[in-house]
Amino acid sequence: MFTRKEETIIIPASIFIGPSKARITLMEYGDYECETALHNDLIVREVLQRYPDVNFNYRHFPQTRIHQKAHKAAEAAIAAAQRGKFAQMHDVILHNRKNLGTASLAFYAHELGIGGINFLDSLVTGKYGRYVQDDLAGGMRLGVKEAPAFFVNGKKLEGKITVRNLSDNIEAAYDALPKRKAS
Repeated sequence: MFTRKEETIIIPASIFIGPSKARITLMEYGDYECETALHNDLIVREVLQRYPDVNFNYRHFPQTRIHQKAHKAAEAAIAAAQRGKFAQMHDVILHNRKNLGTASLAFYAHELGIGGINFLDSLVTGKYGRYVQDDLAGGMRLGVKEAPAFFVNGKKLEGKITVRNLSDNIEAAYDALPKRKAS
């Protein structure tokens, strides 16, 4: 008798860039085809450099009515996360947001050393599609209507996404943290 080994899926909610034990989390609900996606990512990178003890969680919110390839790109990012390459695939996708067809996504994976028939098969079959849908549903529960939407420790940011706005919200989150007792 054959037994099938249960595959553990690394879901987007547990994929972080930065320290795993961070007390502050910057979270973005994003769409890889969004006009401002790369610009927002550059802002996030600058903020993470200023605050090395903050981590970043990217959640998928593809607006498929206007961005038909964003959903498949999100699936590719999740597939890359299964092989420890989320940050690299995220970066490649953002830099190639106008070229996100399945063949292109498979090529990007190959260039990152994680391609092959299994990667392509996961895209063609929509293996990770339900996890993108879970992110969409989670975003809607939080009141997200369009991407991008940013949160710091669960609090939705208002206004334009700038280094100053993100930094101010991170500072406010630090101020709201319980103070640690001195030893």
